[in-house]
Amino acid sequence: MLNLYKVKILYMEQEMKTINCATYEGLDAKLVHVESTLTKGLPSFCVVGMASTSITESKERVKSALLSNDFSFPPKRITLSLSPSDIKKDGSHFDLSIALMIVLNNLEDDLSQWFAFGELGLDGTLKENLKLYPLILSLANQKIMKKVIVPFESLEKLSKIPNIDFYGVRNLQEAINLLKNQTSHTPHLQKAGIEYPFYEIKSEKYYYVKEYEQDFFDVKGQENAKRAALISASGFHNILFEGSPGCGKSMIASRLKYILPPMSIEDVLDVAKLQALDLEEPDFKPHRTMRSPHHSSTQASIFGGGTHRAQIGEVGLAHRGILFFDELPHFSKNVLEALREPMQDARIRISRVNSKVEYPADFLFIGAMNPCPCGNLLDKNKECRCSDLEIQRYKNKLSDPFLDRIDLNIVMQNVSSTDKASFSSKELHKMVVKSHIFAKKRGQNSFNAKLSDAEIEKFCAMDDEANETLNTAIQRFHLSFRAIKKVQKVGRTIADLDECKIIDKKHILEALSYRRRLH
Repeated sequence: MLNLYKVKILYMEQEMKTINCATYEGLDAKLVHVESTLTKGLPSFCVVGMASTSITESKERVKSALLSNDFSFPPKRITLSLSPSDIKKDGSHFDLSIALMIVLNNLEDDLSQWFAFGELGLDGTLKENLKLYPLILSLANQKIMKKVIVPFESLEKLSKIPNIDFYGVRNLQEAINLLKNQTSHTPHLQKAGIEYPFYEIKSEKYYYVKEYEQDFFDVKGQENAKRAALISASGFHNILFEGSPGCGKSMIASRLKYILPPMSIEDVLDVAKLQALDLEEPDFKPHRTMRSPHHSSTQASIFGGGTHRAQIGEVGLAHRGILFFDELPHFSKNVLEALREPMQDARIRISRVNSKVEYPADFLFIGAMNPCPCGNLLDKNKECRCSDLEIQRYKNKLSDPFLDRIDLNIVMQNVSSTDKASFSSKELHKMVVKSHIFAKKRGQNSFNAKLSDAEIEKFCAMDDEANETLNTAIQRFHLSFRAIKKVQKVGRTIADLDECKIIDKKHILEALSYRRRLH
């Protein structure tokens, strides 16, 4: 019994230090505590906690980095634990935290508030890693980090992230000196954050840009389609354009992204994280993304997938922005039916044998299609070459449950020589911003299209005439429960554009005019 007691006392006396790192689980970063113990016994170096091959290989890089900088490798039994142990860890950015835990194991100062990221060279230099940007951006959004050690090369981009103290180091020795003398070091100067115009509502800043690379002023005529585009942008409503080739469907869709509502700092960081995941340089610009997959794209490329590890697809990359499907009926039936889930739930779930992940997919869906296979059905000057059976087969590619998730259905007219420009993108964007402010001031956090049933009851109050009009439409057009809610939400957006607190009859009538009609 005495020997067991001595062993217990010896174990409790061992020094154990902790520093923080992170790994990916799905789309979000997960906090990882890097703990170390150096005990008496045969010299060994062990990393536990579901470490991948890249982390196992880091042992050799860490050994070489320590020996190259005149550090004597401790002749002890070294155990590194990456917790929680039920999450698989991956990435060479664990090198720095592992090395620091070995060198600073006897340091009296607390390191539990520090994060350390970086891949070590064999000579101890710290290298930039593309995985750092989405990892740190995700942690920043979760607001669980404050002081971070990163490669000096990464400071230029990472310092744009607000409310985090970044310490850039060029090699392992600088990182060690920093943690040994924490009070004598100050974080590197941050940039001014998001340097774009903004307005503030209830202590929340909303950023926007005044650049319009593609302007609605170029769109001649099509006033109904432009009005629907304004409503779609203001409330984030899904929209479907139907019309003859060349009538301006794609033209309006490509311009719609420039008039979308302003973005909070969380939105900007989310988009920057997705840019990094897509191997693009994050620009931290308050412009929402637009993804336009080709109709021949595979289901895996659109929704994400992979044999061993599920990767993000176009639907996930469109989060906070636009997902545009041109030539909608040419997409495979499986893709269109699978799209119903993220359109409804704003999430995409991917299940594989080795992993099950869930990505946020809160996007504005835009579809564009011809009225028939040849495209001339609605053209007054050209003759349609399609039979009734071909037209019916073409339209049957879009199921009723899929179409029921579309808020605005627009049939576009032929282009005429007398068509003139009306609104510019700047003017439309100003209307969107005005409606956005109006919605935020009443305490609404979600876009109108994303309101829950409880929020509809709270924010979509209608007067008696509007209620009567909606009830009449329900009976006459046999609207589904989903369609009824969508009419209410579209009516709420139209009322916001008019700055009306209560939805009235004209708002409901306009919302009903955008419902799908059976041909």
